[in-house]
Amino acid sequence: ERCGQFAGMKRYQARVEVEKALEAKGLLRGKTDNPMRLGLCSRTADIIEPLLKPQWWVDCKEIARRSTEAVRSGELKLVPNMFEGTWFNWLDNIRDWCVSRQLWWGHRIPAYIAKAKNGSSDWFVGRDEDEARNRAAKGLGVDAAELTLEQDEDVLDTWFSSGLFPFSVFGWPEETKDLQGFFPTTLLETGHDILFFWVARMVMMSLALTDKLPFKTVYLHAMVRDKHGRKMTKSLGNVIDPLEVIGGANLDQLLEKLQSSNLDSRELEEAAKLEFGFWELEKARRGVRLDYPDGIPECGADALRCGLLAYTQQARDINLDVQRVVGYRNFCNKLWNASRFALSNLGEDFVFKAENLQKAVEHGDPMDLYILDCLNIACRDTESAMKGFAFYNAVSATYKFWLYELCDVYLEAIKPVVNGKEPDAKNYVLHVLYHCLHSGLRLLHPIMPFLTEELFQRLPNRETHDDTLSISLSAFPQYLESMAFPEAHRQVDSAMEITKSIRSLRAAYNLTPSARPEIYVLCRDDQSFEDAEETSIKITTLSRSSKVEILKPGSGNVPSGCGVAVVNENTEVHMDLAGLVDVEAELTKLRSNASEKKLLVEGYQRKTSVPDYEKNVPKNVQEKNTAALAKYKQETETIEDLIDRFELLLKG
Repeated sequence: ERCGQFAGMKRYQARVEVEKALEAKGLLRGKTDNPMRLGLCSRTADIIEPLLKPQWWVDCKEIARRSTEAVRSGELKLVPNMFEGTWFNWLDNIRDWCVSRQLWWGHRIPAYIAKAKNGSSDWFVGRDEDEARNRAAKGLGVDAAELTLEQDEDVLDTWFSSGLFPFSVFGWPEETKDLQGFFPTTLLETGHDILFFWVARMVMMSLALTDKLPFKTVYLHAMVRDKHGRKMTKSLGNVIDPLEVIGGANLDQLLEKLQSSNLDSRELEEAAKLEFGFWELEKARRGVRLDYPDGIPECGADALRCGLLAYTQQARDINLDVQRVVGYRNFCNKLWNASRFALSNLGEDFVFKAENLQKAVEHGDPMDLYILDCLNIACRDTESAMKGFAFYNAVSATYKFWLYELCDVYLEAIKPVVNGKEPDAKNYVLHVLYHCLHSGLRLLHPIMPFLTEELFQRLPNRETHDDTLSISLSAFPQYLESMAFPEAHRQVDSAMEITKSIRSLRAAYNLTPSARPEIYVLCRDDQSFEDAEETSIKITTLSRSSKVEILKPGSGNVPSGCGVAVVNENTEVHMDLAGLVDVEAELTKLRSNASEKKLLVEGYQRKTSVPDYEKNVPKNVQEKNTAALAKYKQETETIEDLIDRFELLLKG
């Protein structure tokens, strides 16, 4: 309307005509190049230029104030609370919100331009055209039949529509039973990157339209990046598809996925002609080959879930390394094999009875009480971690119980009992074992739902005491004071210290797995002596020894020719090596080996001491030489330590 002679022209034509008009009036001072960055449409390659036009806006000041007050008062909780600063920074400095979008999809803005025959016009909003017409007739003071209405073509901002989600899904604005029963909700889980775009909008919209907060707690998970900390993008080729981690993918499949992705088709054509280039596809291929030279191994859904939960300690960003997920896949395998071992010993006819578990507790075997106490602690720590959204602590507590306490200690310690001929002792052990399986699987279920469900269904005659159809419906195990046995826990911890010292001695003297040495444990105080006496059979089993004799100073003789390890200030271990080690033969081999290692050390020392070494030798070669030198030095020191040990044995 105000463009005069240029009205109706396309922008490209108008620019030329404006220049001509300036020149005709003598107002054109000249033309110079103006370097700039032009935005191009990825689909059409057209230049993207801003176009000023009327927009619809929302005044957010009051609802933003109420939203910040909800967090400050504790009525709305953000987890982790480190993101409260982001919340306040956005909402305390809120501006009017433009909700107009020029798109083909979305909720069309319910605003209508109403024009009357007398020439008056204005905008009116309504749920439908009839409501808008009635409002327009009243606002313009004319009969509704005289009005012509035209709805705005713009659609609402996606975040405006998404902001209605917490209550619109329950039938709002109608007062439905669902709305009354399920709104407001309790917890929202989402990424911290959309804290303002979505979470704040939901809170503001709910307060404005329902006068209620949409939820009480917001848990914000970290953003998943690649193992180098880079954002996942198609151009880097570092996007990790969860399905590929679950099912596995070889290198060819990963490269093929890039070829069929949404990379620019013109760049795909050009990259196909080049062996090397700076095209998007080629960069992506290099990234994939570097990070996954052997592809992505099959890990399964439970391992991926467990790995991601373990990563939640990193509140802002997760640098996802698939090899760490592989570690949790190995944990799944360990869990499966341990459960198979337990189930095979329980047998199909086993029936768990609570009174028999109580008898096992009253019997008081330290190892049984130890594992029950470990399970009890795991229940306490896991529940506490879950309630506090510290999911990494929940993973740590369950991992520790299953791997380090149940598998590494208890299952190994009870093998002589389950294979023995004492029915009462075996019955006690099997009831404790079943209880650990039943409770441990339920404890782990939120972290590994599929594996635990499968094993839960295999528990023999479970329906006699737990008739739930699925583990997800079974009660979560609770901490019980009656199942706390700290004294037994301390005793077994002491026994494990002794066991680890014996294992270290076995490794130090290169004993074969089949070797069964005699062990003498020398205790200098009464408490250490009593603990070792109480658990000596378990130490014998766990350390693969032929016998373990517990001694006080002066109460017995330790044979000569023993290897010695100090456990702590009150306990030391003596291992009788007679008949297990040919000391002179071992010394001969070790001295020969030491000579070879020394020659290698000297060779690398000569390499690294040549003139101008740091200047002339490539960095990568220097790094390899330094690593090799350190490696051979360490191996030499280890061998020399063994030589010293064997020479002491000869002196006897």
